[in-house]
Amino acid sequence: MRPSRALVLLTAGLVTFIGMPAANAADLPTDLYVASTMPCDDSESGTKALPFCTLGPAVKAAKPGQTVHVDNLPYQQEQDLTIDRSGAPGKPITYAFTYANQNPESATDSLTISGTSHLVVKGLLVSERVNVADSHDVALEGIVEEPKWGSASLDIGGGSTDVRVSRSSFHKVAIGGGAQRTVLSRNVLRGSGPLSVVDAPGTVIANNHIDNFTAAYPTPVGCEKTVSVSGTSNGASVFNNVLTASGNTTCTTPQLSVAQSATSGTRADSNLIAGSEGFATVAYQWADTTYPTAAAFLAASGQGARDILLPTTASLSGADSPAIDSADATAPGVLPVDKNGIPTTDDPRVPNTGKDGGYLDRGATETNDGLTAATLDIDQPWAPTGTKVTFKPGSDSKWPTTMTHTVDFGDGTAPAVVRPGAAADATVTHVYASPCACVVKTTATAGNGRKVTKEQKIRVTVPGELAAAFTIAPVLPAPDHGGYHLLRPLTYRVDPSRTVAPWGVEWVDVDYGDGRSAGSDGWSGGNGLRTARHTYEQPGTYEVKVTVTDVRGVKSTATRSVKVDYAPSGYVAAEPWRLLDTRTDRSPIGHQYPTTVPVFDGVHLASRIPAGAAATVVLNVTVTDATQDTHLSVWPSEQARPATSNVNVRAGATSSNMVTVPVGADGQVKAQLNAGKAALIVDFVGYYQPNAGNRFSPITPTRVLDTRTSGGALGGNKRRSVKVAGVNGIPADAKAVAVNLTGTGATQEAFVSVFKDPLRRPNKGSNLNVEPGKDKSNQAIVPVGPNGTVTLFTNVGSTHLVLDVVGYYGKDGKALFTPVVPQRLADTRTTGKVAPGATTTVSGLPANAVGAVLNVTATDTTAPGFLTAYAFGGKIPAASSLNTLPGLTVPNHVTTPVGPGGKVSIFNSHGGPNHVITDLLGYFTTG
Repeated sequence: MRPSRALVLLTAGLVTFIGMPAANAADLPTDLYVASTMPCDDSESGTKALPFCTLGPAVKAAKPGQTVHVDNLPYQQEQDLTIDRSGAPGKPITYAFTYANQNPESATDSLTISGTSHLVVKGLLVSERVNVADSHDVALEGIVEEPKWGSASLDIGGGSTDVRVSRSSFHKVAIGGGAQRTVLSRNVLRGSGPLSVVDAPGTVIANNHIDNFTAAYPTPVGCEKTVSVSGTSNGASVFNNVLTASGNTTCTTPQLSVAQSATSGTRADSNLIAGSEGFATVAYQWADTTYPTAAAFLAASGQGARDILLPTTASLSGADSPAIDSADATAPGVLPVDKNGIPTTDDPRVPNTGKDGGYLDRGATETNDGLTAATLDIDQPWAPTGTKVTFKPGSDSKWPTTMTHTVDFGDGTAPAVVRPGAAADATVTHVYASPCACVVKTTATAGNGRKVTKEQKIRVTVPGELAAAFTIAPVLPAPDHGGYHLLRPLTYRVDPSRTVAPWGVEWVDVDYGDGRSAGSDGWSGGNGLRTARHTYEQPGTYEVKVTVTDVRGVKSTATRSVKVDYAPSGYVAAEPWRLLDTRTDRSPIGHQYPTTVPVFDGVHLASRIPAGAAATVVLNVTVTDATQDTHLSVWPSEQARPATSNVNVRAGATSSNMVTVPVGADGQVKAQLNAGKAALIVDFVGYYQPNAGNRFSPITPTRVLDTRTSGGALGGNKRRSVKVAGVNGIPADAKAVAVNLTGTGATQEAFVSVFKDPLRRPNKGSNLNVEPGKDKSNQAIVPVGPNGTVTLFTNVGSTHLVLDVVGYYGKDGKALFTPVVPQRLADTRTTGKVAPGATTTVSGLPANAVGAVLNVTATDTTAPGFLTAYAFGGKIPAASSLNTLPGLTVPNHVTTPVGPGGKVSIFNSHGGPNHVITDLLGYFTTG
């Protein structure tokens, strides 16, 4: 046998629990609590809010009249519990065990009750044994034998008196050792020789199901009596039990045996004794003589006048079981409820053959109507005052004609009652005098007093005509929106609850104005009309129409013009991550069909970030190995391809640009060339989401690094950190910075990365591709690293780098970003080139914009130079937005402040005249 840890629950006089002093009686609550699945403390007073962790301190603290609630304690398996602490007459100490499930891991090996009195133990899950010795006034209620591996036994002895065992299950019970007045009632016992009473006068055995299961091995093992009363067990009472035998069919031992020494004052009646098919059992043994029939037993002993003997157990189940309504309700030990808590129930299908016309069942359980739920049908759950409404109460009872149904109409009027014996489909009617959103409650009461209820809402309205009305508003994520909940941008909610509908609404149809519609049934309980949700594919103005049809077939329509647009959003910085690289599977993109960029995988951005409500993504897009001069457009999936471009590249060259683009209704974006083929590389940078992230503050472009004047060129496989936060008006706690990165004087083709952690460069992802003899620039949004720095890296050769900061994201940021469908604001190819040293003004931005995200392209350039974007009316900053090159078309993602009137200025350096094309990707506003 395995050794087990012992948890011994002893009185304060026997054991001192180290570190757990007993609480003062005045400080004790009425009940004590033990639970280790929540914050707990063995040194406190065991309140519900802060319970004990283990049983020991609770037993030590328990006083007469208190209940100790023990909730699903872990580590109970292989433990032995001992209780020897007493209550007082009329004030027992109660231990109430609760288990979330009957898990073998939660079972206690054993319980020993020794030398105690006035004690109640309820609901214990036990696997091996329960021992009661030298104890008085002890109640064991609902003790459960662990169902998978348990074979728990119960031993009562040692002179114990007035021990009551009810509604429990055991493998075997032994009562002896001078125990007196033991009561077994409504229990299930199943084992070999399941009940033995020896030298235990006054034992009461009532309403138990006792099955003598004897295993049939190759050699029969044990043939014991089902119930054996022997020794000095005089004055016993054996009533209303179901005794069965199963297993070894060769046993001929008696089911009920009372020895000669125990017959004095012993009574037995109203028992049902059944064997198994081919089971050669003997029903009775009285005073050491066996009797095969109830008649012979009655004639010899005067007992068993109301006993029933069955050859098998086949007829014990079902509506015609002889155990139903045939017991003696006046017998000692009878309980008002069965093992499962069902009250004594009169089955209307059978006559009451119990003593004096009683209807108690024999055995541990009562046949009942199976009542678990009430039902309620309302023919007009939505109607105007003055309407006669019909209510049909019901239940799932198998005996509907025994039920009483009460209907409370919820308006303060007297409830209606449907009495027993009424038809199963009986109804009641009611006319409401005043409008209300009432709650109707029906109570179904069984013949044994058991009750179940159901509530249903009813809407009583003012008489009038149907008039449809609705509101429509964007559905935005809450600040605490879980990333695992999907919510696409341009999702709107249509709410028709403002509709005036005197009668119930049968159907609501919504035409969203974009060629799609949806319908739903109108009744939704308390609010009356269901809301509808729809995701538009693109911004625009739509005519939304809602048509409401009531239960009479009357229709009413309301129409509204709705401007659908993207919501202002905060920025969430992220670790760079490669979304797509067509070089890995040698599948270049082309110009005939768009390519899907897999931004979302379910609710995960970049296959790793749970951000189901992200509205706009920031990407770094690189085009390489182009077969001819071409440009790339990137746009939201499920929208039309715009007339704008994001990346321009020459045949055989490599070009990159940052792209800010909303996700489509399916969570993806599209990319397509205008000519030829090329490899496409897309790196994820970050995202914007309403009610999340950080606001942006644009600043006058400020140069923070120029290696031509400080530090020298950055060499291959080298890193250099640059302080960007805590300087130049950027707060030290800024979360990310928007920078323009320029490479010049490169000694060979290479890539440049700018990132947060100087010790951990992203394995994949670059921000700029440099080439000898060309000045190239690209914008980046970079999370701020340690000490307010970002870090630069180039892989080979050496290059000079220029870094200009154009704004920052942080908790004190000023503005939120609103994306737009990419649109062209200005194109000097229709108005003339911008001369060297001249400025062109770009208008068309919202008047309240404080910043803009643009894609600026320089083309038809005659000499090297640069362009600088800045707020209209402001001073030209000492920084650049993109570098121009003769014979090349050069785009760049530009973030810039916006001046009065929603205008931006673009300055052309003294290199040569340029055409300038400006596309709007989004803008920043305060508020």
